[in-house]
Amino acid sequence: MAWDFETDRAFAEQLEWVDAFVREEVEPLDHVLREPFDKTDEVANAIVQPLQHLVRERGLWAAHLGPELGGSGYGQVHLALLNEILGRSRWAPSVFGCQAPDSGNAEILAHFGTPEQRARYLQPLLDGRISSCYSMTEPQAGADPTLFRASARLDGDEWVLRGEKWFSTNARYASFFLVMAITDPDAGPYERASMFIVPAGTPGLEIVRNVALGHEAPELGAHGYVRYDDVRIPADHLLGQRGRAFAIAQTRLGGGRIHHAMRTIAMARRVFDAMCERALSRQVRSGPLASLGVVQEQIADSWIEIEQFRLLVLRTAWLIDKHNDYRRVRRDIAAVKVAMPKVLHDISRRALHLHGALGISNEMNFVEMLVAAELLGLADGPTEVHRVTIAREVLKDHRAVETLFPSDHLPTLREAATRRFADRLGGGGLGGGGLGGLDDGVASAQA
Repeated sequence: MAWDFETDRAFAEQLEWVDAFVREEVEPLDHVLREPFDKTDEVANAIVQPLQHLVRERGLWAAHLGPELGGSGYGQVHLALLNEILGRSRWAPSVFGCQAPDSGNAEILAHFGTPEQRARYLQPLLDGRISSCYSMTEPQAGADPTLFRASARLDGDEWVLRGEKWFSTNARYASFFLVMAITDPDAGPYERASMFIVPAGTPGLEIVRNVALGHEAPELGAHGYVRYDDVRIPADHLLGQRGRAFAIAQTRLGGGRIHHAMRTIAMARRVFDAMCERALSRQVRSGPLASLGVVQEQIADSWIEIEQFRLLVLRTAWLIDKHNDYRRVRRDIAAVKVAMPKVLHDISRRALHLHGALGISNEMNFVEMLVAAELLGLADGPTEVHRVTIAREVLKDHRAVETLFPSDHLPTLREAATRRFADRLGGGGLGGGGLGGLDDGVASAQA
């Protein structure tokens, strides 16, 4: 029976190196460098590229991709253990070549791109020389592809794209955009759209504005409101088959959701460590905060929630490795997606309160973590949608009864059992209700 929580020694040694490397070399970059996706920042390039070289030497570059693409070909369990370290730093994913949205975009280019598309767009992305943008969400539709309006029509040997996209992350830094647009409006709801590669700078491609998150300065916004005004691209810039954009997107999003969860573990742990440090350091009239029962409850709850979430993530990663099919694990991935923002939100809120006015200031990162939790609850599909997915998948394993009472109805079960064992019971057997022994059980427990 193969069931343990041990990490093989060789990979454990890699993780030890990653832990020290991220702590000593990468985490300080978060405080002195700006945006990891801005490949024109020569100061950042000069600092980061030597670190990326060290990662390559360790065989850890783009570990989510196979060796044929220059990656390590790690399964999801190994990636989970790796990403729960990388998630501590804003720069770490870029140093290790697994930053979103580039990692997901690379995955679908690898799966569906032509040799020419992979050479022009995938290879420089894998080399860390460019950034990319996934341009799917629309202002009037959110992330529901059945309500999209952005369209593409074939005009000779060119596709002509027209429409608007909302919250296209990294649009301002991207060298190319992956755009979902309606090509077959009369087809079924999930066969209407196709995926396209649009190079940055193509005439008609306009970034209306860059949108910032709630705690960010407006000039730092990196989520583009993008307009495609009769943008013309070559016919060979269709990615995958016509009408298959939704299926392509699911290939990307399944992995993206679990990878977000892996990094969220690291974020939650970092906030939790700050909470514990504060509890031990801050003095009140009766002693340290840690001596108060209410604080002890918060610490206990936070530790339990992190460990529960981590086990759910690791089990889901194991199921993906086992089945090699995101569709067979969609319930578990959805569960991870639902749990993720709540865990980070609740722990961040407790940590913020323990830090008082300092906690709500921009001298700590708790407000940023609270916003990140809400972002995680919306990105790659809102939490509410994933709850519906979980319920539907769970209910497939259950059946309705046609009898008047439920299948667990105690009098009915007792009657059936009595009939079955009538010749042995001889008029004896249990009487009364199913809770008849409750008082004795309580008394025994108290004794």
